[in-house]
Amino acid sequence: MNQTLDEIQNFKGKYPKQIWSLFFSEMWERFCFYGMRGMLVFFMISQLDFQEKAATSQYAATQAFVYAFTFVGGLFADKILGFRKSLFWGGLLMIIGSLILATNPHDFFFLGISFTVIGTGFFKPNISSMVGQLYKPNDSRADAGFSLFYAGINLGALLGGYLCIAIGKGEMLSKIIPEDKRWNVAFGLAAIVMLISLINFVFTQKSLGTIGLQPGHPQNEEKSAPIPKWKEFGVYILSLIFIPIIMIMVSVPQYTNYFMATVGPIVLIYFFFEMSKVSPGERKKLWAALVFILFSILFWGIYEQSGGTLSIFAAKNLNKDLLGLDPNGVNNSGGAFFIIFLAPLIGLLWIWLSKRKLEPNTIIKFGLGFIFLGLGYYVLFATRLFADLQGITSLNFFTLALLVITLGELCLSPIGLSIMTKLSTKSLQGMMMGMWFLASAYGQYVAGILGNHLATAEEGTSNFDAFMIYTNGYKQLGLYAVIAGVVLILISPWVRKLMQEVR
Repeated sequence: MNQTLDEIQNFKGKYPKQIWSLFFSEMWERFCFYGMRGMLVFFMISQLDFQEKAATSQYAATQAFVYAFTFVGGLFADKILGFRKSLFWGGLLMIIGSLILATNPHDFFFLGISFTVIGTGFFKPNISSMVGQLYKPNDSRADAGFSLFYAGINLGALLGGYLCIAIGKGEMLSKIIPEDKRWNVAFGLAAIVMLISLINFVFTQKSLGTIGLQPGHPQNEEKSAPIPKWKEFGVYILSLIFIPIIMIMVSVPQYTNYFMATVGPIVLIYFFFEMSKVSPGERKKLWAALVFILFSILFWGIYEQSGGTLSIFAAKNLNKDLLGLDPNGVNNSGGAFFIIFLAPLIGLLWIWLSKRKLEPNTIIKFGLGFIFLGLGYYVLFATRLFADLQGITSLNFFTLALLVITLGELCLSPIGLSIMTKLSTKSLQGMMMGMWFLASAYGQYVAGILGNHLATAEEGTSNFDAFMIYTNGYKQLGLYAVIAGVVLILISPWVRKLMQEVR
């Protein structure tokens, strides 16, 4: 090891040098993830002849399992693999999945998707954990580090979200790539950037000291018995065994319904059991955490229409009056673009308000997040003002809606993980983080349910009538979001009492 953990954490300046390498690994992985995500619904409808309802259901099932498996991947990393091996294994599975899709996306679609679901579950939670270990506890520079890392996530989302779908649709490089190979190239691009991410991480390991080592490794900071090889290889084999299971469950959405109906109640029962063993003060904080978790499900259920119904809306109902850009590319990457520029400004705004003792507390911020989300969907409804008789409306105005929705995300998403750690007891932090990720899975699941209610246009319906149906649905979602935001603000005094000294 080139450096000890203490030497890494005692870095000079604002950022540790290792964060830049992790930044680029995460950026390319997010390129792969958001590139794949942005293609799913459009590909299923245009290439696999799925009906809109079926496509949104399949999309929601895929995303739900991705987030559910981040919980599983994090547990295996903690107990058996360590962050490094977990991340490498996840990245390898994502590459295999993308290569399968690049080879034959029409015949092996669900097989490739299943590899990427399991792979993302192993990769996603563990690179963030390594970033956290670059800092000592209570190091004030950690927030700046995570802000930089968050920028890497969104830079990857911006690039992948636009380029992959634009290549697949033939909006880019159409003169170079034959028409029958466009989707192969688009999925292949996701594989290439994931390979770059993994190669970058291999070289990064040399500078990470003891960070992310497997439990029981001789140089691990926390001494424990070595992990038997059969347990490590057992994880690899078990994850491969799960691939055909995930393939079946994702391809048949009813199985996803059974899974989601079972897991949630079991986790809640276990949560209440653990609550019974803590002090009354700690129990109040856990009740507050549960409020955040439950409301986050609704938030993500409404927000995540971007990969479902908004993907259909972008393909069928938007023109190219924004610099000639592809509407699906803008839908996939617009939010990331706005986050890159707005996140630092929002951070400065909170600091400015804090100095004047005007900064809203966390629960109020959550409420504001919902209200901005709702207003964004009302802007989507207002695209009616620019629609022609063919049901085609302004991409410029649609992009304005994405801007307002992104403001909502910035009021809620960055503080979610932080508030979970603050409200959890030390013995339950892993479980609470798992519940937060599981809430994201349920949010994706709810997004599919809501998307099905929006995709009610029957076959043969005119594009204009379908446009009216979707925009009516977006108005309803906007109303639900605004009501939820108002409820959160109204109950904020009660939740603040539960949170006690936590802000």
